[in-house]
Amino acid sequence: MKSTLLASALFIWLAAGAAAQNDRCTREILHVRGTPVTVAFCVVGSRHGEAPLQVAESYSSPRGSFGQTASLAFISGDQPSRVIEDVALSQVGLSGTLHLTLVLEGGKVRIEAAMLTPGAVTVK
Repeated sequence: MKSTLLASALFIWLAAGAAAQNDRCTREILHVRGTPVTVAFCVVGSRHGEAPLQVAESYSSPRGSFGQTASLAFISGDQPSRVIEDVALSQVGLSGTLHLTLVLEGGKVRIEAAMLTPGAVTVK
């Protein structure tokens, strides 16, 4: 009985944490030279003043995946606010670099535009 109660409490706690984190996350699929690349951004913690926003990023394709935490310098108080980020695709098994225009709006980070180089190929 005690272990069932403990397991139930743990499940509720984990589910609540996942739901709270999901409120600050975005996920989308970009098609890079015919290969789907799933990109997710989760805002980590909160920002104070002009300090950069910490964002956990993950990138995955059928050929590989990786994650990183980025410090993104969005302009404080400006909504929406944009930054540019370059992401090398070698860890997902593709060649080239994605040049991303990221937008912060409503406490979430999403991709507004994406271009693949070399070749200046519009992805989004």
